[in-house]
Amino acid sequence: MNKATKPAKAKPAKPAKPTAAPSPRDARKAKVIEVLNKARAMELNAITQYMNQHYGLDNMDYGELAANMKLIAIDEMRHAEMFAERIKELGGEPCTDRAGDLVKGQDVRTIFPYDAGLEDDTIDFYNQYLLVCRENGDSISMKLFETIIEEEQTHFNYFDNVGEHLKNLGDTFLSKIAGTSASTGPSTKGFLISKGGAAAG
Repeated sequence: MNKATKPAKAKPAKPAKPTAAPSPRDARKAKVIEVLNKARAMELNAITQYMNQHYGLDNMDYGELAANMKLIAIDEMRHAEMFAERIKELGGEPCTDRAGDLVKGQDVRTIFPYDAGLEDDTIDFYNQYLLVCRENGDSISMKLFETIIEEEQTHFNYFDNVGEHLKNLGDTFLSKIAGTSASTGPSTKGFLISKGGAAAG
């Protein structure tokens, strides 16, 4: 009669090797990548918001306003790509998620004050992110934020000016815009470049 086979004793698990702490340089780089990705997510949200408004303004037959909105969205696409390129240079992974929710069905009188608020918030955040880059010794990312902040200020000025025209002139202002073309022409280089004010990407 065979004796019952004794179950084999489980070998004790080897203790996990301690993970090496990131070097101070890698830790600084990670902080910069984090704010670059936060900024990229804001740009992706702006692209979606402004293109949605472009379609709405075109449907309302305010062609000139629709065209400029599309050009500003193209500026934001360029910004998103500039952030992505810098993130990749630092060894990071550019994000694909948007920061914020899309607001649909806005009236022409609410679009421009809303967008001026978005740009004002963006400028505030980017100034804070610029300081993170400076504190972590990344002058290239700092200069990138400086360049884009200047362009966002131009967007803010445009949205704020149109909002003021709508507030003060109302239908008189809109009557001059109604029926204008929404075409951005054969070359869609963006709002800043079309006005001669964009930095090279």
